Amino acid sequence: MTSPLSPAHHSLDPEHGRHLLLQMLRIRKLEEKCVELYSAAKIHGFLHVYIGEEAVAAGVLDTLSPEDAVVATYREHGHALLRGVEAGAILAEMYGCLEGCCRGRGGSMHLFDAATHFYGGNAIVAGGLPLAVGLALADKMAGRSNVTVCFFGDGAVAEGEFHESLNLAALWQLPVLFCCENNLYAMGTALGRSESQTDIALKAAGYEISAWAVDGMDVLAVEEAARRAVDAVRSGGGPHFLELRTYRFRAHSMFDPELYREKAEVLKWQERDPITLLRRSMEAAGQLAGEEWAQLESAADTEVAAAVDFAETGTLEPMEELTRFVYCDRRTP
Repeated sequence: MTSPLSPAHHSLDPEHGRHLLLQMLRIRKLEEKCVELYSAAKIHGFLHVYIGEEAVAAGVLDTLSPEDAVVATYREHGHALLRGVEAGAILAEMYGCLEGCCRGRGGSMHLFDAATHFYGGNAIVAGGLPLAVGLALADKMAGRSNVTVCFFGDGAVAEGEFHESLNLAALWQLPVLFCCENNLYAMGTALGRSESQTDIALKAAGYEISAWAVDGMDVLAVEEAARRAVDAVRSGGGPHFLELRTYRFRAHSMFDPELYREKAEVLKWQERDPITLLRRSMEAAGQLAGEEWAQLESAADTEVAAAVDFAETGTLEPMEELTRFVYCDRRTP
């Protein structure tokens, strides 16, 4: 079944509100620094930033337990950070250093950390969905009460893996929460130009999965919906689906000339910046003083600065190690 958008205006504990603000600020500051470092040729390859979508990761990930699994797409820096991957390990990975979470071999699109149950960073569109189904199947077969959360963009809806994964998850009643980060554009293709039915939650409901749409710019609405869904999945309610209607403020990637949307549209969405929305709401309610906001910004800035220092002093893999993990190690008799 589907339910309409709801802004989730409810009583907010000030301490929790400041926590959510800090989580979103941590992502925003890290991403802004990534853009700066990429422009300075410190980071190479592709880079897809999450600026504007922070409420999704902050709201959903705050509802999980440490044992739950998280599968993300290639715009995953924020998910990895909030899941517990150190900012320094994330930046070192982008720098291509051994101190990165994947020894510098994955880069921006392939962050991975088994210790925090963060299973990608998957560069293939929709590639994470069948992985999430497999993780959830393993948990069900082993009798574990874990939940697997899978993040993907609206572009994944056009892929066969989307339909195959939802079908199997529903058929086998697997403990997985599908989170579609619908930012309206699959790279440069508007949703309405690729999908005859643009209500993605309705598509999921067609597989007999409980699904509903959420205002992805409102971190409180996201958290409320995610908690409801995660609790239902964990209690044996089968797969659930959230369509998180959000928007990326920057281009698809650092290579994208962004010729497919009007600047006025971007500016309109920026008026609903998720960080600004929560900050203003808390200030209006007397829950956030100016010095408290400054402290949150300072904490995020300090963390990112330390991460940059860590990456800058990282070490590159020796040439003789380049084929390691590519070919099997031959053992001498």
